[in-house]
Formats: sequence, C-alpha cells, structure tokens
Amino acid sequence: MLKGKHVLEPMDLSSEDLEEIFELADNIMDSPEKYNEICKGKLMASLFYEPSTRTRLSFESAMYRLGGQVIGFSEPGSTSVTKGESIADTIRTVSNYADIAVMRHPKEGAPRVASMHSDIPVINAGDGGHQHPTQTLTDLLTIRKTKGEIKNLTIGCCGDLKFGRTVHSLIKALSNYENIRFVLISPEELRIPDYIKKEILIRKNIEFVEYESLEDNIDELDILYMTRVQKERFFNEEDYVRLKDSYILNKEKMRRAKEDMIILHPLPRVNEIDSEIDEDPRAYYFKQTKNGMYVRMALIAKLLGAI
Repeated sequence: MLKGKHVLEPMDLSSEDLEEIFELADNIMDSPEKYNEICKGKLMASLFYEPSTRTRLSFESAMYRLGGQVIGFSEPGSTSVTKGESIADTIRTVSNYADIAVMRHPKEGAPRVASMHSDIPVINAGDGGHQHPTQTLTDLLTIRKTKGEIKNLTIGCCGDLKFGRTVHSLIKALSNYENIRFVLISPEELRIPDYIKKEILIRKNIEFVEYESLEDNIDELDILYMTRVQKERFFNEEDYVRLKDSYILNKEKMRRAKEDMIILHPLPRVNEIDSEIDEDPRAYYFKQTKNGMYVRMALIAKLLGAI
C-alpha cells in the first residue's frame, strides 16, 4: 500500500510498488481522460530550493492533469527561508495547507529531514548530489517501454558519475533487477563514489567495469545514460572547465553503437550530446521527459490514495 508513504530514494519502493506505479502510468498514457479528476480537491506543495525546469514543471503538470492544484515556490529567496526558517518549520507549516509535498534542495538529506516533521507524504525531487528517485522512475519506465522488460541489459553511465544524483539513484534501483551489468565511463576525478560501489555493486555481486573512454566501449551497450558535468557541484572553476567537455556524443561515436541501443539523459543537456543526434531514432531523452510526467501522475495518485 503506497498511500501516505514518503519517497526519498528508490529503495523506498519495492519491486511490487514499482510495477504498480508503472502499470498505472501505462494506463494513464492509454486513457488520460479517465484520470483527469481523481485528485480533484487535493493540493500539492511544490518546494523548490534549487533551480529546475523539467522536474518542477512535470510534477506541476502531473498534479493539474489529475485535477488537483499546486501551491509553493520555485525561488527560496521569496520565502521565509531568507529569514532563517528551518526545513522542519517550513514543512510543519506546509503540512497544514497541502496534501502532498515535493521538495528539491541543494543539501543532501534535506527531504529526509522534512519527512521526519511532515504530516503529509514528501517526495524527494533531488537533494544535492545524492538521490533523485522520480527521475529514476522515469528512467525505469522508459527502459521498460523500449526494451519490453528490465533485465539482461548492459547499461553504460557516462559523464559525471561522482556528483550525478540521477546515476546514483538509477544504479540503486537497477540493482534489484536480474542480470544487469554496468559500464561506468568517466574521468578519474568524476568516478562513481566508493559507497555506491561497496554498498550496492559489490555487496550485491553486480558486474561492473570502469573506463575513461566512451568510443572504445559504446558497442557493447544496450542503454547509454549520458549526464552533464555539473558546474554547480564544483568548488573550483578550473576543474570544471578542464572536465566539462570530457565526453561529447556525436554521429561518429554512434556509428559504433548497436542499432537498438537507446540514449537516455536526465537533462538539461549542455554539449555532451551533439544536437545532430536528436534525429537518431535511438535518442529517447525527450520522450523520456514525457514519460516522467506520466510516472509522476501515477506516483502522486498512489501516495494520495486516489486509486
């Protein structure tokens, strides 16, 4: 039963929960008109302490499409945060107004703190370089729709694997599926954190390899998950400038890839995928954003007990 739960990381959802959410998302895609009033009278608080385009708009679109309403902020400078109000006090107040809350915050663990003081379900919409569970739901739904099932796949994760919360969440979630292998491609400075390797990959005996080259390994991938090098996570401008163009996916590299490989990206894109790739039928990152709205519709409906 998902009603009333907090969703702070992918592991908060069992494989049964995930399947329930994906089935509902599929049904909503097929017959959206059946679901356009199931959250009528409900309010979602959108608490974004950090800039966002896709995540914030897809959550808000999801709630409106379910018949609900949205309150909140996209700029903490316009709130009592500037006066020093704590996350705990903010969520206690918001709990009096809304039925569900979505929070993005630059500090790791902030949504978890909020959940400890909240009377309503809290969804983590990204916390620092830590977790991004609803992006993971989006990624899994896209893999499921394109590959038919989530198993027996070689997943390439490329770019910023150190600070990339979407990659961390995806690896955690995929670790629950059968015969998944990871090819982790990054500069040495941006390799996957040791805790992900030790607590997930090694502990669960999941096969993985680490490389610095994309072109030498793209031919073995079923899915290529590209990420940008995130300027906002760097303390040193020189390091960012040195690493930001480490991997650029172009037509020449794609000639080596499988005909049925799919390209995913959590977006925003900077220059790590050349725009010429957008017309390649293997490019799924914009379809991925639409899947994100539907999977968030399903999650909101389940957490509110609307269906």
